[in-house]
Amino acid sequence: MNLLRQKTKTMKAKLAALLFFLFFLYIVCAADAGHLPAFFRSLYDFPNGDRVGHVIIYGILGFLISRAFPAGVRLGRVSLPIAIIALLVFSALEEWSQSIFSTRTADPIDLACSWTGIFLGNWVAIFRRERQKAK
Repeated sequence: MNLLRQKTKTMKAKLAALLFFLFFLYIVCAADAGHLPAFFRSLYDFPNGDRVGHVIIYGILGFLISRAFPAGVRLGRVSLPIAIIALLVFSALEEWSQSIFSTRTADPIDLACSWTGIFLGNWVAIFRRERQKAK
């Protein structure tokens, strides 16, 4: 792959990660204000739907961030992208911040679901990256 094509692909990955993160921030702010659109509420209007939503939305975000910012740090036998570590911290702070809002409830199980999504998204991104290198 030529250099220009690689840079374009990298920029597209970063743009996708940024746009999805902005969309995610909109959802968080709307939920914090108690104004989550009915369409989004209806997506997880089933038992444990909120937790499934955490896995899915953080999984997508983890995937996009891992693809866009693959530079990592080694933690023992595991290497994690620095951006994924930042997302893990962000998700913990976001979950904790819910205790401040009367319309939200902080829940450690929700945080575990968020982290599960982040790790799954990161794993899929790494798996795809390795497959592309092998080609």
